[in-house]
Amino acid sequence: MKPRRRRRIEAPHPDVIVVGGGSAGSVLASRLSEDPQRSVLLLEAGPSFNAVSRLPAEIRHVGSLAAAVPGHPNNWAFTGALTPELTYSVPRGKIVGGSSSINGAYFMRAVPEDFERWVQAGNDAWSFEKVLPYYRKLEDDRDFGGPFHGTRGPVPVKRQGGDLMSPVTAAFIEACLQLGFSEEQDKNCPGAPGIGLVPLNAVDGLRVSTAVAYLIPSARRPNLTVRGDTFVRRIVFEGARAIGVEAEFAGRRDLIFGADIILCAGAIGSPHLLMLSGVGPSDELRALGVHVVHDAPGVGKGLADHPELWVTYRPKRMMMPTHPHMAFHQAALNYTADGSNIVGDMEIICGVLSIGQITLGSGLSSLRGLADILQRPIRTLEAIRGVSIRRLLDQAHTHADLALLCGLQQERSRGELRVISTDPHVSPELHYNYLAEPVDLERMRQCVRLATELLETAPLRRLIAARTSPNDADLASDRALDHWMRTNLATAIHMCATCKMGPASDEHAVVDQFFRVHGVTALRVVDTSAMPHLVRRGPNATAIMMGERAADFMTGEGAVNLLTQDSFAAVPARTRFTGGSAPNYWTPRR
Repeated sequence: MKPRRRRRIEAPHPDVIVVGGGSAGSVLASRLSEDPQRSVLLLEAGPSFNAVSRLPAEIRHVGSLAAAVPGHPNNWAFTGALTPELTYSVPRGKIVGGSSSINGAYFMRAVPEDFERWVQAGNDAWSFEKVLPYYRKLEDDRDFGGPFHGTRGPVPVKRQGGDLMSPVTAAFIEACLQLGFSEEQDKNCPGAPGIGLVPLNAVDGLRVSTAVAYLIPSARRPNLTVRGDTFVRRIVFEGARAIGVEAEFAGRRDLIFGADIILCAGAIGSPHLLMLSGVGPSDELRALGVHVVHDAPGVGKGLADHPELWVTYRPKRMMMPTHPHMAFHQAALNYTADGSNIVGDMEIICGVLSIGQITLGSGLSSLRGLADILQRPIRTLEAIRGVSIRRLLDQAHTHADLALLCGLQQERSRGELRVISTDPHVSPELHYNYLAEPVDLERMRQCVRLATELLETAPLRRLIAARTSPNDADLASDRALDHWMRTNLATAIHMCATCKMGPASDEHAVVDQFFRVHGVTALRVVDTSAMPHLVRRGPNATAIMMGERAADFMTGEGAVNLLTQDSFAAVPARTRFTGGSAPNYWTPRR
């Protein structure tokens, strides 16, 4: 069958095209469209919903991670090589709200020391003092007030204490205190790391994604158009200027033109699109047959994430008491590894729901999740292609187990993303290079052994029938433990730094500190790929903050205006949209 010809859309051009409606993209589209004179078009590869009630149950319910199961229609289900020997399924959200729609609603901020590193990398606009107002702007903290917290933002932040607290959470906190760790009452306030409740962007069991917090409330604005199920294939350039995108929608390809293009496709999608469009390492692009628009050696390099290991155990009762609004994690221990000069470089999270509960949900949600998987066996098998079958069988065998999640928050090892085809539907290769540095291996050994020590304390021991992994033989020596770790390694799915920000003098910097792509005009990247260094603790709250900052860079009083003054030179004046009824960017002029 002959491919359909691309059509050049002659409808009015938007002022801004945002590619990706995830943690940063939904924020940007919502904030930029607050100006009724600015037209914004948001393109999202997954489905779009204009009401919370229409979201799938597993997307709404914070206790379900069913959408993160390989093969789920709202999951990109990439595959990554955590080590050269170990592949792993890497879920990413394919729906409005992006990965904030399918994650565990962990909502911890980065610590001030993280931003010190950003500044040292040449980004003086990113000190903690300068980002704090944007953390406050986005949040509605239901537990804490004062100068470090916001109470009027779109994202509710709540800790699950009181009636929602699991007996496992209470025992974990008591165990950490018994081992001498200090209490950290507010994990979103600067201070020493310790044991405390996890801030969650969830209220009454609802996972408040950026779609729920930002995009759906803005859906009726006449100057905001959200197009779901729209796959962007590449950025269109005229010389070194980005003038639009080529996108697939409803079985056809279209060229859509706009004054400014903002990539918010995530730490995998954004570098992938840049390279397919000719912005990336020139030698790699030429080897693929891609025309080089700008040689950017740093695109796809420096991939960073948090390595993770699960220490699992079987509770004395098959089902610990749970509440329908309970999230997977309620408490976390953040601490500094022995011999480390990085404060708070380790984390142990206490999981309170079993592997079976979080992947299939509970009650009717569980039945729906299982039915969905049975209805899409081919898609599921394709999604787990290359993933260790032994690993999947082990997880199925331990589906009733609970876990302590051991995470390295500042690893030294770095990976990369490699584009292997000019077909945009062919996923890039992800090489994490985990535990390649001896210091990373040593810190993870310490963390696993600490987790097993916590399980032996009196508060937790009375709840536990048996530790299931690692076993005593795995812990008998460093060599045995290293083998267990390399076999059971996982990832926190916190990837970043594949389009890192930095000054033009840094040859590996892809964007400047205001998100403008070096070497081209009218193109920005705003998502975790722009982080110059991975933050301690999960990056989702920081990604949303980056979206808020980017919007203010573009519109805020006295801020740097990222909408270039000459962006409109490439757009005929007669087709610019300046307000009024929402244009249909997909309908050709008759």
